[in-house]
Amino acid sequence: MKFQEVTLEGKFVRLEPLSLKHKEGLCAAIADGELWNLYVTLVPHPDNIDSFFNYAQELFAAGDGLSFATIEKSTGTVVGSTRFMKANIANKRVEIGFTFLGASWQRTPINTEAKFLMLNHAFETLNLNRVEFITDYLNNASRNAILRLGAKEEGLMRSHMVMPNGRLRDSVLYSIVKHEWAGIKQHLAFKLA
Repeated sequence: MKFQEVTLEGKFVRLEPLSLKHKEGLCAAIADGELWNLYVTLVPHPDNIDSFFNYAQELFAAGDGLSFATIEKSTGTVVGSTRFMKANIANKRVEIGFTFLGASWQRTPINTEAKFLMLNHAFETLNLNRVEFITDYLNNASRNAILRLGAKEEGLMRSHMVMPNGRLRDSVLYSIVKHEWAGIKQHLAFKLA
């Protein structure tokens, strides 16, 4: 199995394979809240957006994942990005990560529905057994959002990453596994109704 470019669409959000046509909108979304200044996540500065796009293309070409532009359907506005990454097809698992939304679209149904669409694609189209989420131990908003999806916390990875400012980051690992998907799907569909 290899990732194919696919558009995932729900009621509130459309996830389009990331391409240069999304560049201006993505820079505007990043500027909404100056997301690059968040010390608990890795969001590119608009001045460095070309390397973000190049890296996304390299990952896709290597079969490691698929990056999306997150589009608010009602306005057609690019509001952020998310991706399938660190794919391990032999073991039927993938990580969902590198997710960010402009400040104006945080705490809306956008992220929940985007994750619903990605999880549905992972379990029902790609037939994977496991989807992982990894976030900074200090990023309480992200940790709570992952738990609200229905993911289970599996543990702390100490000294997992060195952040751009030199801080040694502990990361928390979460997962959803295939046998849990039916119940989580029902839960997320109810939340989005």
